[in-house]
Amino acid sequence: MTEDGGLPSAGGAAVGRRIGIGLMNGLWKPRVLGDWRVPAAGPVIFAVNHSHNIDGPMLMGTAPRPVHFLIKKEAFAGPLDPFLRGIGQVKVDRSSTDRTAVTHALGILQRGGALGIFPEGTRGEGDFASLRAGLAYFAVRSGAPIVPVAVLGSAERRSRVIPGLPPLRGRVDVVFGDAFAAGDGSGRRTRKALDEATVRIQERLTAHLTDARRRTGR
Repeated sequence: MTEDGGLPSAGGAAVGRRIGIGLMNGLWKPRVLGDWRVPAAGPVIFAVNHSHNIDGPMLMGTAPRPVHFLIKKEAFAGPLDPFLRGIGQVKVDRSSTDRTAVTHALGILQRGGALGIFPEGTRGEGDFASLRAGLAYFAVRSGAPIVPVAVLGSAERRSRVIPGLPPLRGRVDVVFGDAFAAGDGSGRRTRKALDEATVRIQERLTAHLTDARRRTGR
C-alpha cells in the first residue's frame, strides 16, 4: 500500500503495528522499558540491534508509534510481498545503492514518520559491532533524531515446538534509549562528516546496549 508520490502508506504502518501488537503479545511476553523516551511526534529513526528474525516484528509490536522498516528485498517473496507492502514496509536491494528505497526512507522522515533500521545491515550477534553508513546518512540528511533500541532474549534459546523461534510465551525485553542527534550541528553531509557521525552513533548504540543488558540482566 502506497500513498501519493509512491511512499509507503502511513495507514498501512498503523495496521502493521496493530498486527504486531497482537502477534508479539500473543506468542511471547514482551517487557518494554523506556518507550516514554520516544518522541511523540516528528521524524524519528529507530536503530535496532539484530540477532533474530522476530526483532523487527517485535519492535513493530512494542514501539509507541507505527514503524516503517527497511527490509531486504529477499523477504518480499510469495504472499509476504503484498503483505509487507500493505503494512507500509520498505523493500531494499542490498546489492547496490537502492535509490528508490533511499527516496522512500527520506520521504517517510520528511512527513514526520518513524523509520526502523538494523544498522548492522544483517542478522548477526546483535551487538552493534559493525555499522553500515546508511544510518548516518539518513540521520544527517533528514535531521531526524535516532532512538537506540535493544531487543534482548530473542536469540537466547529455541522453542521446542518451532525450533526457528524463541520459546513461545518466553520473555523478550525491548529497551528504548534516549533520542540523540547524529550530526555535529554543522549540517555538513561530506564523507568525513558521515564517517564522524557513524563513530558517534556506534558509541551511543553500544553504550545503550550495555546499559540495557545491565538493566535486564541479559
